[in-house]
Amino acid sequence: MTDHRRIRVLWPDHLALARGKYLPPHLAERGTRHAMAVFALGYDRDMTPAPGAKMLEGFPDMECTIDMSTVRDGWEEGVGVVVGDLERGGIPIPFAPRNVLKEAVAAWEALGYTPQVGIEFEAFVMQPDGEGGWAPYDCPGSFVYGTGPLNDPAGIVEAIHDVSDAVGFRLESANAEFDAAQFEFTLRYDDALAAADEAFLFKTMARDVAFEMGHLLTFLPRPLMDRGGSGLHVNLSLLDADGNNALLDPDGTDGLSDLARQCIAGQIQHLSAMSAICAPTVNSSKRLRPGQLAGYWKNWGHDHRCTTVRVNPERDASTRLENRMPDGSATIHLAVASVLTAARLGAEAGLQCPNPETGDGLDEVCTEEHVPDSLGEALEALAADDVFADAIGRAFVDQFTAIKEVELARYMEAVGDEASARDLVTDWETSWYLPYL
Repeated sequence: MTDHRRIRVLWPDHLALARGKYLPPHLAERGTRHAMAVFALGYDRDMTPAPGAKMLEGFPDMECTIDMSTVRDGWEEGVGVVVGDLERGGIPIPFAPRNVLKEAVAAWEALGYTPQVGIEFEAFVMQPDGEGGWAPYDCPGSFVYGTGPLNDPAGIVEAIHDVSDAVGFRLESANAEFDAAQFEFTLRYDDALAAADEAFLFKTMARDVAFEMGHLLTFLPRPLMDRGGSGLHVNLSLLDADGNNALLDPDGTDGLSDLARQCIAGQIQHLSAMSAICAPTVNSSKRLRPGQLAGYWKNWGHDHRCTTVRVNPERDASTRLENRMPDGSATIHLAVASVLTAARLGAEAGLQCPNPETGDGLDEVCTEEHVPDSLGEALEALAADDVFADAIGRAFVDQFTAIKEVELARYMEAVGDEASARDLVTDWETSWYLPYL
């Protein structure tokens, strides 16, 4: 570890924000403290007495502890960065996203498996519109799978890639996505917690770098209705006790093990409840629609990008289950925990996997079942799925739901109802979400 003039301690919250403090190195080892009532906050800084947040109990402290051996070089000159853990009196905060993911990993480890995860981001670059707001990045020569200055005239993606290399983020690829001003970033897989931590730090870094260059990198699911949406794809594989990929069965007709099929079935069965956590804003439902390659249908397929759970074509150590429903407004640790939890429930229950999708996934699908069409419906689905809610953690679900219900109420006060604003990005969304996501 390089000597640092200060340490930037960060941790993920329920709103997909990277909260934390700068600490002098000689004090960093003791960690820091924050008011637990952070978990009562919405994006507007208004507070809700959410369960566990202790807003009505004097705003007491929680501790953020760090492992100094995990401090790494950050992207600010001379500043180290580390992801902290939240606890109170030595007991982990049960609704803190990193702790939720730790519990989801531990549940798989108790079954004898090590979950591994790879994260893919999609995001739009925005530029100042001259009126105090943001407009799409001007890159008229952009094309899907594009690289170079025609796709990125200001070199924003190149700068993000350079910083990734400098600080050791394992960025496997970066390219222009389908729509102009949209880009994709793919990170190398790792054990689930390590992968989520790295993705969390990468996202924070990428937004910082773009902003220093005068632009906004937004992971908002659909900031522009005349273009497609942006996802946060979670790729899951499982290692057995011998370090082999447990999703494989060379004797199976498609090379997938029974465990793989059960994991697919679990994700499909609990997809509606998952959507409240993995697509947790009113803007999310503007991405989750038929024909958007975004995880709308309760289906899966072999190398089929129009399904929600896509199985890659290789049958080797890289075999994985890619859930394409989550979006960048989700807290990364919570999205990963949701995928792990739903997959585990499928395995523990021995769920029967439906047949793979054979339709084109655009105009023709083999199911009529899909994710909820609004945040309100998604929250209702989470409340109704006791098995999933108990498995991912009832304390987390209660805290998260309380905040999101207030967020939804604020939106409906502004626009009337979710359905009336389904086909536009409202001024409320731009002011509420865009600066933060």
